[in-house]
Amino acid sequence: MNLFDASLTVNLAGISLANPLIAASGCYGYGFDYRRWIDPGDWGAIVVKGTTLRPRTGNPPPRLVETPSGMLNAIGLQNPGIDFFLKSIRPQLPELQCPVLVNIAGETLEEYRQLAAILNSVTEVSGIEVNISCPNVKRGGVSFGGDPALVEELIGLVREVYRLPLIVKLSPDAGNIVSVAEAAWRAGADALSLINTIKGMVIDVQKRRPVLGNITGGLSGPAIRPVAVRAVWEVSAAVSIPVIGMGGIMQADDALEFILAGACAVAIGTANFINPAVAREISQGLRQYLCDHGFSHYRELIGAARP
Repeated sequence: MNLFDASLTVNLAGISLANPLIAASGCYGYGFDYRRWIDPGDWGAIVVKGTTLRPRTGNPPPRLVETPSGMLNAIGLQNPGIDFFLKSIRPQLPELQCPVLVNIAGETLEEYRQLAAILNSVTEVSGIEVNISCPNVKRGGVSFGGDPALVEELIGLVREVYRLPLIVKLSPDAGNIVSVAEAAWRAGADALSLINTIKGMVIDVQKRRPVLGNITGGLSGPAIRPVAVRAVWEVSAAVSIPVIGMGGIMQADDALEFILAGACAVAIGTANFINPAVAREISQGLRQYLCDHGFSHYRELIGAARP
């Protein structure tokens, strides 16, 4: 089989992707800054940075610290708000040449509902990712994501006003992630993305103080990949909607772990800070794997590790 005969196309809850690789929210900005290194069209889709109803200044610095096999971030959902997005970012989105999704977050149920209602009429956006689990903010999503009943209420409210694909982002810090996933599914989610970062902290032993200005932050990178793969394995067996796997994907074999566990697509975050060309390289690696193992289409690999 020729390398480029292998197909990577996938349908994600009604969104046609040229490949299963998604730029994760918070790690790719609005998709424009990386164009000097990589064609944004190399991605199957891009999830823009977390967007809230009003501008947020985020957490006090320092906001990032490197850890063994990963990093902690405590950005705190800094963003210019939905009005700025509509006025300044929306007109540029067609230049990205791939589907764009907007990650939304709020402090109240009504804020989530308002954001969804606003984005429902934005034709340049293919869907939304509802962030119900952000471990580096003191209010909002982190309090919603751990309660299945509250998740079901929240996603139900969003579903009432949003007609396009609705993805819910889950965190392992929620406790029983399968119960939360099932609640989001019952309420009308079209897909689930997991896992969000894991709450952690680092202490400067010389200063005897926490390194991050927020004290705690979200751990990402290869250190969390085994946790994420396990979560995808469990959740994909419990729901009948697509699962997007994420957590420490640095190369094609990492992406394949999630796919074989049951993910229909994968999101890549921290790796973008290290290798801006990561999407192109992983796409090539997936094609090579398909070719080497005699598969004609990427879909044949989804959940293939299951007995």
